[in-house]
Amino acid sequence: MKDLALITDLYELTMAACYYDHQMFDRAAFSLFVRDYPPRRRYFVAAGLEDALCYLRDLRFAPDDLEYLDRLQFFKKDFLSYLEGFRFSGDVQAIPEGRLFFVNEPVLEVEAPLIEAQLVETFLINAVNLQTMIATKASRCFQAAGERQLVDFSLRRAQGTEAGLKVARASYIGGFIGTSNVLAGKTFGLPVFGTMAHSFITSFDREIEAFRAFAHTFPHNTVLLVDTYDTVSGASKAARIGKEMAERGESLKGVRLDSGNIAQLSKRVRQVLVQAGLGDATIFASGAIDEDKILRVVRRGGDIDAFGVGTKMGVSADAPYLDMAYKMVEYAQRPALKLSPGKATWAGKKQVFRSQTPAGKLKKDVIGLRDDRLPGEPLLQKVMSRGTIAARMPSLPEVRRRFLDEFAKLDERYKVIEGCGPFFPVSFSPRLRRLQAKAALTVTRRELGES
Repeated sequence: MKDLALITDLYELTMAACYYDHQMFDRAAFSLFVRDYPPRRRYFVAAGLEDALCYLRDLRFAPDDLEYLDRLQFFKKDFLSYLEGFRFSGDVQAIPEGRLFFVNEPVLEVEAPLIEAQLVETFLINAVNLQTMIATKASRCFQAAGERQLVDFSLRRAQGTEAGLKVARASYIGGFIGTSNVLAGKTFGLPVFGTMAHSFITSFDREIEAFRAFAHTFPHNTVLLVDTYDTVSGASKAARIGKEMAERGESLKGVRLDSGNIAQLSKRVRQVLVQAGLGDATIFASGAIDEDKILRVVRRGGDIDAFGVGTKMGVSADAPYLDMAYKMVEYAQRPALKLSPGKATWAGKKQVFRSQTPAGKLKKDVIGLRDDRLPGEPLLQKVMSRGTIAARMPSLPEVRRRFLDEFAKLDERYKVIEGCGPFFPVSFSPRLRRLQAKAALTVTRRELGES
């Protein structure tokens, strides 16, 4: 991951220049966390860590970056000389990708010399915010779908091609089985899916000619789009093709529905297929799919085997951002915090301790100080030491399995699709509370002259 040093906000560089000018090189600690839940969310799926670590490992200012900064006439020559040799040398603790986390819990903490820790803020928020947001949205579709499979169809309306890649990756973490995005398939080793569009059907004089041509070219991957003109009529023609294929020792893999009353039409299409002896063919549904539509189709008895989920998942349409923040919690071994109304932060380097019930369900989390010794599993792990990635990067299938395992342990009341369920229990340790009270009192006395 090269040449991303200028993927930052200008104020990161102006602050860094001021720190340099005043020789502020002590170590600082920053926490990355989400302040509040978006509508209808009660958990988050951690994602984006691999991109964050690769960025930190490779971070360099190229000569043309420094030339551009010089032309801005904001920065002194000695600071630009410092940036010429800039490398990230810090440590990172993080919750592994695929694990669940909750409001106020640090999904990642950076500890490094102040300038290094400050300069990386923008990229870290960008990388973790997007993929966590999408993995969480995908998990809601996964929850609604039950045993039915899900495929990412979002690329064409994703917010840019890079976002399309990240969405494919994050949705796979969140329970999808693959993507239509061919580059994502190559880049991440994801299974790729897809057959035809309506333009393929309309390019032939007759619908059945289009079906027959496709079956000839792809006899082992024949999924026919049946709703171009009339869904039930299209299904009947697909069944005819299926019989022709059976006579050649081939088989119709499935049909796709992309419009209309999906629940009702799927049942009629299944009848057509069963009557033709093609009951094992897959019925695939697409078209403005999200967790709400999946839930409606399932409740109405829709006979769907798999869903293609596109735009609404790819942009997380109902919750298109997370209130993610990256805040200093310690500098030069003193606690740091904000007291801003509605945006106050918790001081100190932290750890999250997760407890389970005897039955193996997630019970509660406690946010404590890094050196607390509390019951439960410590979630944040050392993933970078002195600028070097400190642990093996898990494969994407491993991350997905980690999500599936933990998601199965989360009680159903925290996964509700409609309305809002209760909040998962998250508390703060006594030592963290005492540090917070002491730090707040110190700041109040120093800045406001109050006791």
